[in-house]
Amino acid sequence: MAETPRSLVLNLFGDYLRYAGGEVKLGELTELMVAFGVEPATIRVSMSRLKKDGWFTTRREGRETVYTLSERMLDVLIQGRARIFRRREEPWTGRWTMVIYQVPESERAIREQLRKQLAWTGFGQLSPSTWLAPHDLSREARELASQLGSARVDVLWCGSDDADSARDLAARCWDLESLGQDYRNFLGTYAHLDNERGNAGKDGRQALIERTRIIDDFRRFPFRDPGLPQELQPENWPGPAAFSLFSRVHEQLGPRAAAYVEGVIGRPVPVIPESKCVTKP
Repeated sequence: MAETPRSLVLNLFGDYLRYAGGEVKLGELTELMVAFGVEPATIRVSMSRLKKDGWFTTRREGRETVYTLSERMLDVLIQGRARIFRRREEPWTGRWTMVIYQVPESERAIREQLRKQLAWTGFGQLSPSTWLAPHDLSREARELASQLGSARVDVLWCGSDDADSARDLAARCWDLESLGQDYRNFLGTYAHLDNERGNAGKDGRQALIERTRIIDDFRRFPFRDPGLPQELQPENWPGPAAFSLFSRVHEQLGPRAAAYVEGVIGRPVPVIPESKCVTKP
C-alpha cells in the first residue's frame, strides 16, 4: 500500500526524527520524502496543512523553515507506537471488559468519537451500544468516559460460561476471517525481507523505503486486532507470526535506514529498540 504524505511524515518522525531533536528542515524532509516518489510541491502543501492541524510549530533558520513536532503529536506517536510494538500475551481469564453507553441522539459526533476511541483502545462492537474487550481495560474505558461528558458509559467486568461461548463472542465482535487473511497476505508480501545478513549490507535509501513500508502496512493491524488470548484465537491464527516477522525485519533494517536519515539531516539518529519505542525520547 502506497503511503500518503501524511502517513509518511508520521512514520519518518515516529521512527527517526523524534529521536533526532524532534525537528527537521523542510529541505531535508523533502529529500527524504522524494525517495518515496512524493513531489516537492505536495510536500510543501502537506506540511502547511499539518502545521494548521497542530502537528508542528515552525521557525526560520535563514531561508529554511524548520518544522518542530508539537507535544500533542509526540504523545500521539507514543500512544500509537505502544499499540504497534506491544503484544499482549496474557492467558485467558474467562473475563471481559464490557462497555454499555447511551448518547443523546443530538450528539452524533460524540457517539462517533466514542466508537472510534473504543475500537482504538481494543474493544469490539457486540451490538450498537455494547462493546467488549478480552482484557481488563476498565481503567482505559473510564478515562475515555470522563472525557465525554454527554455520554453515559457503564463499565462492567463480566465472564463467559465456557471457551466455546467466548470464541463465539470474539467472532461476533471482530471480523477475524478478514483480519486473518490480511495477516496471511502480509506474511506473503514481506517474508522475503527477513534476511539479517542481506539487510545489514543493504543500501540505506532502500532500507529506509522498505522499513517505512512494512511499518506503514503493519501499523493498521493493532487497531483491528484485540490481541485475543491464545484460547480464543481461531485455529492456525497468523497474527503472532505476522508480528514476529514485522519485528525482525523492522530491527534488521534499522541501522542502515537510520544511517541514511543521518546523512540527509546531518546529525545522529539513534536506532531505538522496540521496547523503548513507546517512551518519550
